[in-house]
Amino acid sequence: MNPSMKHSKTDYQGGEAIALATKNLELVVTTSVGPRVVEIRSKQGKAGNLFIQFPADAPRAHGFAVRGGHRLWHSPEDIVRTYQPDDEPLAVKPLRNGVALAQPVEPKTGMQKAMKMEIVGERTVKVTHALTNHGLWPVETAVWALTMFRAGGYGVLPLLPKGNHAAGDLLPTYSFVPWSYTDLALPLWDLHRDFVGIDVTKAKVAQKLGITNYPGWSAYWLEGTTFVKSAPVIAGAVYPDFGCAFETFTNGGMIEFETLSPLVKLAPGQSTTHVEHWGVFDGLPKPDTDGVFASSLAPAVNAWLRKLT
Repeated sequence: MNPSMKHSKTDYQGGEAIALATKNLELVVTTSVGPRVVEIRSKQGKAGNLFIQFPADAPRAHGFAVRGGHRLWHSPEDIVRTYQPDDEPLAVKPLRNGVALAQPVEPKTGMQKAMKMEIVGERTVKVTHALTNHGLWPVETAVWALTMFRAGGYGVLPLLPKGNHAAGDLLPTYSFVPWSYTDLALPLWDLHRDFVGIDVTKAKVAQKLGITNYPGWSAYWLEGTTFVKSAPVIAGAVYPDFGCAFETFTNGGMIEFETLSPLVKLAPGQSTTHVEHWGVFDGLPKPDTDGVFASSLAPAVNAWLRKLT
């Protein structure tokens, strides 16, 4: 194991879990259910667990225990296929710098979900999501990685650099994808030149928005700690939901940042993976203005991304 990382057993809502920690970062993953990452925190920050947690007896969504934290689904969303319960104990494999978890095959879909969490820096986590088709026929799907944060913070969806019409930039570079209930006139949507802000404190009803192309990262600021979620967009690939590589959902009680892999057709026995990197930083100001975004958040994230390559 990485000597700078501690790996210990703990519990979560009466079930078994594993805590992974460095001197700066701690996360908790469930092993009795899931796979789920239910806690992540900066040891130097004041925000505590950035992920929302729901009580064990919270109402289920179409039979699915919401629980909170980070989870893995398969897209496109469907009431039956997507909301299959993840209530069974997992296969657990300790890694040098993390842990690999796999759930039993879903009886109704033939799909198996697995996640591998690796701490690759004092403030950086690599999360590898995998879907395997154990069914009898091919399945077209995409890996869907969903992270649920506590309310009260401010989300940032960066946009691609601006072009120049006079210089010959004549074609579009991305599309926004609203859901049927999305209202961009609501005050939670804070539109800026280089990013879309999401002010969760102003969200009163459910809202969702997707984007087809963006710089490949998003950020959530909460009580002085910033969580950055990175998953590069694959040029030319076909994504679900009218081409969304990223989606965000909020209802005011929480906010969800979601990345998706390209659509693939999985033959029986085939697998597909989708990798995210998470960074957790303290001391960055709330990125709710163009000036703070340009002078603080974007440079910090770009420096972090360079270390990943």
